[in-house]
Amino acid sequence: MAWENQTFNTDFILLGIFNHRPFHTFLFTLVLAIFTVACIGNTAMVLLIYLDAQLHTPMYFFLSQLSFMDLMLVCTTVTKMVVNFLSGRKSISLAGCGTQIFVHVSILGVECFLLAAMAYDCYVAICHPLRYPVLMSQKLCAIMATSSWILGCIDGVIDVAVALTFSCCRSQKIAHFFCDVPALFTLLCMDTKTFERMIFVCCVIMLLFPLATIIVSYTHVNLAVICMGTAKGCHKAFITCSSHLMVVGMYYGAAIFIYMRPTSEWFPHPGQDGVCFLHQPHTHAESPHLQPVQQRSQQSLHEAVREGTICPVR
Repeated sequence: MAWENQTFNTDFILLGIFNHRPFHTFLFTLVLAIFTVACIGNTAMVLLIYLDAQLHTPMYFFLSQLSFMDLMLVCTTVTKMVVNFLSGRKSISLAGCGTQIFVHVSILGVECFLLAAMAYDCYVAICHPLRYPVLMSQKLCAIMATSSWILGCIDGVIDVAVALTFSCCRSQKIAHFFCDVPALFTLLCMDTKTFERMIFVCCVIMLLFPLATIIVSYTHVNLAVICMGTAKGCHKAFITCSSHLMVVGMYYGAAIFIYMRPTSEWFPHPGQDGVCFLHQPHTHAESPHLQPVQQRSQQSLHEAVREGTICPVR
């Protein structure tokens, strides 16, 4: 390995996706508005859940974690994009690039596990309502959240080590609006197949396992819907599943599209930045609005179970 070509003291150049043409300025303004809504919505969500004792339940605990992570992720990546666009400078230091990679990858992993935990919470609430206090105790919720953070941070450290400890013999220009592992891999002057396999394995653990948990959980919820006695219960079940699955589909779909492909299909790629935006303000601006709907719907379904319009799955 040519260690003399390493770039520990060289800044990277973020090419971004906007220039100063009128149409791009309009798009930038729109993204900035969505970014602002996401920040306000997630901040309000975290404060409301923290201050209201009635919201200290497992589902709202997970919602507060998701909102906090969304706030961190948007502020880490989109803020730099906004600063670069307004200042006209596109450079980012090695430390700044490493920070973006670590935060983005870590939050991606943690959020995947927490979305699975929310699906499990919904499954327990609907299919085992009498055992809910035991199966979703405060201790278990804390363990699930802590484990998610630990696994996500470990994945972030691994990706930062892989992306920034090897030499870049090509351009220092990153064809993206923030530092991401696939974008940096296109700059490396070494064979990346080994690291592609490692990232693929990480994606299987961080993406496919939680996704399988979500599918299994909602399959059991749907089995409970089958033995409904009224159309009212069916409607409640549809609302409960659809709001969560909307976020899950956008989030996991974009992540699988970006990270579980060979390097040859990575950056630059038409539409790649657009897909990446599903991991930025778009998904996260919707979350504060969809999450309360999901919680209210789950509570309604829980009431339907108690009333007998939905029979729990044993």
